[in-house]
Amino acid sequence: MSAEEWEKVLWKTQSYPDNYIPERYFLASLRKNPNFRPYTYWPLVLASCAITQHLATIYIFLAVFVRLKECSLDPRILVWITVACFVGGYLAWELLNCSRSDTARRNANGTKTLKSSILVFLALMALSPVLKTLTAATSSDSIWALSAFLFMLNALLADYSPAKFDGQVRERLTSVLSINAAISASVVLGSRLSDDLAVFALILFSVQTFALFPMLRQRLQATPTIFQALLTLLLSLLSIYLTASLSATVSCIYAATLVIVTFVAPGVLVWAQKYKNEIRGPWDVAVPKVN
Repeated sequence: MSAEEWEKVLWKTQSYPDNYIPERYFLASLRKNPNFRPYTYWPLVLASCAITQHLATIYIFLAVFVRLKECSLDPRILVWITVACFVGGYLAWELLNCSRSDTARRNANGTKTLKSSILVFLALMALSPVLKTLTAATSSDSIWALSAFLFMLNALLADYSPAKFDGQVRERLTSVLSINAAISASVVLGSRLSDDLAVFALILFSVQTFALFPMLRQRLQATPTIFQALLTLLLSLLSIYLTASLSATVSCIYAATLVIVTFVAPGVLVWAQKYKNEIRGPWDVAVPKVN
C-alpha cells in the first residue's frame, strides 16, 4: 500500500505532523533579495546633491554670522543681498510654475506672497530689539552648543525629496521641525550680536535660507542634471570661500564634509550592496495583494 501523498494544508487530516515538509520541498521557495534594486554610482551622486546644498547653506549662514559678530560685514549690505536673493528666487519659482498653473492662481499666489513678505519684514524689524536680549542671561558656551545641536537636527530632519507639481503644497512633519530648529538656532545666535540692525539682517537671512530656499531647492530638483550640478558647485564654493578667510582649518573641514557626502558616501553605499542578503520564503507573514 502506497504512502499517503503529503499536501501543504491544515484543514485536512493527514498522517504527517503539522510541521512536516518533504525534503524535496524544503527551501524550494527560498528567495534572496526579491525586491532588491541595485544602485549605480552617478545617480546616487546626483541624489546627494540636495544634501550637499543644504549643508552648504548652513555653512554660508554660519560664515555670515561670524562676519556680523566681528563687524566685518555691514548689516545693510546683508539686507539688500537677502532682498535681491528673494526677488531672484521668486522669479525662478514663477518660471518653474508658469507651465503648471493657471494665470489667475499665479496672480493670487503672487499677491499673497507679497503681503506675507511685507508682514514678515515688518515683524522682524519690530522684534529685533527683543531678540537681541533674549538670551542675555545665558553664557555663550551654552549658546554655541545649543545652536550646533539645532543645526544638526535641522540637517537630519530636512526634506530632501523633490517637489510634486500638482498644485498643492504638502509639508512633512519632519520638514516643519527642521525649519523650526534652524530658525531657533538663528534666533539664539542673533542674540549674541550687539546691533539691532545686525540681528534683523541675520534673522531675515535665516528665513531666506532655511524656510524659503528649501522649497525652491525641491522645485529645482526637477530641472535638468546640469542645473543641479551647477547649483551644488556654486553653493559649495561659496561656503568654502566665505570661511577660508575666517579659518583655514574650518574651511578644510567644510570641504571634506561636502566631498564625503557627495562622492564618498554614494561609493560606500554601492560597495556595500554586495553584502545585502535578505531571505524570503513561505514562512514570512503573508502580504495581501489587492487589485
